[in-house]
Amino acid sequence: MSIADKSVISVEQFDRDALERIFACADECVPVARGEKSSGALAGKILANLFFEPSTRTRLSFGAAFRRLGGSVETTVGMQFSSMVKGETLEDTVRVISGYADAIVLRHPELGSAARAAAAATVPVVNGGDGPGEHPTQALLDVYTIRRELGRVDEVCIALVGDLRYGRTVHSLARLLTCFRDVRILLVSPPALAMPEKVIAYLDQRGVAWEKVGSLVEATRMADVLYVTRIQAERFDDPSDATRLMGTYIVDRAMIESAERSDITILHPLPRYGDLAPDVDSLPGAAYFRQAHNGVPIRMALFCDIFDCEP
Repeated sequence: MSIADKSVISVEQFDRDALERIFACADECVPVARGEKSSGALAGKILANLFFEPSTRTRLSFGAAFRRLGGSVETTVGMQFSSMVKGETLEDTVRVISGYADAIVLRHPELGSAARAAAAATVPVVNGGDGPGEHPTQALLDVYTIRRELGRVDEVCIALVGDLRYGRTVHSLARLLTCFRDVRILLVSPPALAMPEKVIAYLDQRGVAWEKVGSLVEATRMADVLYVTRIQAERFDDPSDATRLMGTYIVDRAMIESAERSDITILHPLPRYGDLAPDVDSLPGAAYFRQAHNGVPIRMALFCDIFDCEP
């Protein structure tokens, strides 16, 4: 396989063996990610970080991961700072940048944009989020976090809460969880924001147990993990529809206590906005900031996998 064929577009590219390999490498990367050790694994390599949608955690953690491995990073943020604002196609953009960098991370508002970019590029393209499609590296760090928090992913019951229609993180996470044994997925969302049928069909095809649960308290009582998501207001055709749905499901201290589950592991891809109350932050299972920090070692491990090197 050539280096150009090592693009990461969908979680469906990964099997259990690949995940175990990446997670083991991420464990090795943790002290490097924390600055306790140094690495020159990617010395002389350049990453092009192309972010045509707003991002904090994904953009910065990709950059930090590449730099922690000794590489350097060039970043474009926003369409207004790209030649695409002049009418250049995405394909032409990545063809040009393939001559400047050794890898490209792309976040773009259009569904399928990462696959289009990978088809045109001559270096690996990593999908940093393609509209309402997928966010594969977020799913990698989500599953890695579950593994670190619970000590396992097999036999885990996880409740996916909130905007399951437009939330690309839950689309990728649900798919990736099918690599594990006896996983059970609870879907908690307003009817208008239900999980897309193509994701449900994938779960059925892979034999993963799932069910829709209307009560957040009931789901919290059943689950090992609550994965909370915000309403993706920017993806609604009518902003008033998003406003109407905000607050449908709120994870706060009172809800956790009413479910008698102060021990439950709580994840969130962040940012939170009216869906996860700050009074939950002090609970021992509130793992979402640890989850965000896991983005650096897991993306370091992914780069090691792409470039076939040790951290």
